[in-house]
Amino acid sequence: MVHGDNDPLSLAVGARLRQNPSDSVDTMATKRQPDLFFSDPQPELLEDRPEHIYRADPDEVRRDLTRLLTQARTAQVMPWEPRKVRLYRTIFPQMSQWLPDDEAKQLCFEFEIELARLEAA
Repeated sequence: MVHGDNDPLSLAVGARLRQNPSDSVDTMATKRQPDLFFSDPQPELLEDRPEHIYRADPDEVRRDLTRLLTQARTAQVMPWEPRKVRLYRTIFPQMSQWLPDDEAKQLCFEFEIELARLEAA
């Protein structure tokens, strides 16, 4: 069905607008949706608030990374599905960034050694 100037839908909308010119599309839209360019009705939402900065607890990070490393070390075959291995390969170095550089590098190195060993098994 093609909508043109003489289709029933166009004729009905036109007739309604002729009967109630105040029901124009712009007027109907403003009844349902606030004006995006109108002044902000809730300025308190834009107040300056202190920015929350997340800082991981290095002891928790160390515990989590050590747990993963221990799982890899004690396994004879890959203990995780391929999808988990990809996840751990990504997040292990990211999590280690909360630790001192030397410790982070050492843990990442050991984790990669264990993954290589398990992939070869």
